[in-house]
Amino acid sequence: MTDVDVIIVGGGPTGLMLAAELRLAGVRPLVLELRPQIRQTPKANGLGGQILRLLHYRGLLDRFEAACAGPAHPAPRYPFGGVHLDFSHLADPPLRGLTLPQPELERLLDERARELDADIRRGHETAGVHQDNATVTADVRGPDGTYQVTARYLVGCDGARSGIRDMAGIPFPGTTYPEVNRLGQVALPDSLTRRDNGDLDVPGLGTIQAGAFTRTDRGVFGFGWLTPEVALISTTEEESTEIDDDAPMTLAELQDSIRHVLGAELPLGQPIRLSRYQFQARLAERFRDGRIMLAGDAAHLFPATGVALNAGMLDTVNLAWKLAADIHGWASPDLLDTYHHERHFAGTRTLLHTHAQVALRRGQDAAADALRELFVELVADEQPSFRVASLIAGTDIRYQLPSPNEHPLTGTFAPDLTLHTDHGTTSVAELMHAARPVLLDLADRPDLRETARDWEHRVDVHTAKPDHRPADALLIRPDAHIAWAAALDEPANTLREALTRWFGTPESGGLR
Repeated sequence: MTDVDVIIVGGGPTGLMLAAELRLAGVRPLVLELRPQIRQTPKANGLGGQILRLLHYRGLLDRFEAACAGPAHPAPRYPFGGVHLDFSHLADPPLRGLTLPQPELERLLDERARELDADIRRGHETAGVHQDNATVTADVRGPDGTYQVTARYLVGCDGARSGIRDMAGIPFPGTTYPEVNRLGQVALPDSLTRRDNGDLDVPGLGTIQAGAFTRTDRGVFGFGWLTPEVALISTTEEESTEIDDDAPMTLAELQDSIRHVLGAELPLGQPIRLSRYQFQARLAERFRDGRIMLAGDAAHLFPATGVALNAGMLDTVNLAWKLAADIHGWASPDLLDTYHHERHFAGTRTLLHTHAQVALRRGQDAAADALRELFVELVADEQPSFRVASLIAGTDIRYQLPSPNEHPLTGTFAPDLTLHTDHGTTSVAELMHAARPVLLDLADRPDLRETARDWEHRVDVHTAKPDHRPADALLIRPDAHIAWAAALDEPANTLREALTRWFGTPESGGLR
């Protein structure tokens, strides 16, 4: 017997998202978090990319938008490798952002997980991990002493310095760059002159352009407006010692960095948020070691801003339903291995564009300036601009799934089709709120519905007419990726093959 189904080590956004997803799948998670309270240092200032679509598919986006008093919106400008890219000319930008400081994000995710009856224990340190063929056991130090807890699986969501990754002996190859990035959201004093276009006149320095980067031989300074009163200021400079990202940053530290980079004083008012981090490019050699898994920063670190939360939370959505399938007894033998294959691939794609950003931003000579200028010129065109925005957002990911019919939609994120049914109008997003597999019959195919009948206790079957029909039918996994799609007159046997691969044999496991 086990105490719980899954132990989650780490109660940040990744761990809390995983807990909620596991509860939706009928699994009992236990979250062990070292910190006694939700962190107050905002390591991230918002969410962006594909995770916002996923939150919409879970029916949570409205709640998140209400918490920050504003909807998710397309990112018209985005920092990329020391330049700003302008996506405002795209009709439907794939990159969207939501301004939401990490403490508030964690509060919302904690609230969601507890609503679903997840067990979250703060102030509990995981001191050791042991696994055998059937279970994994964690040695825990809590406020009332030490104890052990046993589960079927354990997931390390414990960040860049993951103790779980070290205990499992999983290599974490990559590079730590000497660049230290400091961010501040601050009010600016009235003594500074703000021009109509947002630029600033700084005594002893001159004009600082809003929405742009200023390069010196000592680093890079970035400046833009979050609101008419609040500025977002950043510095990037090289330092010889490793930085503790978790140590709180002070306003004086940010001012010292600005003075060093610009060679001039920039008066700052009251800070709203301050944070710092060092750029790293690392990808765990494997995301699974027996009954131990990795997700989030424990599995990957990227040398650019704005992508880590998106990647980490998407890891959990991919993993949760697969863990649940195994725990409920109907997973195919290799289903859990697909977590590593799919999310390691996604991590490699994210490393691709963040490594490219390193090359763009680190060069300080005339050739590097020319490269940045040419790059900005190229992505001013619609097609390359859309492609780069999709890379950043993670919306370009197509998992290389084994498919019996090689349909081009297989492996992609399901589009949010408007669906007309006998019971009214709904959408793909609404059907995914429960995080269950869905077979969507878009062409009134009784043969496909009959084939799926053997899986009706695990797969929800819906017949609907869309405004635009991308296929005869879509088999959608709980993570909203398409496991199988039917072309015109697709034989039902290919559906049976896909159902068996992803959702087990009809007679196996319980009712979920």
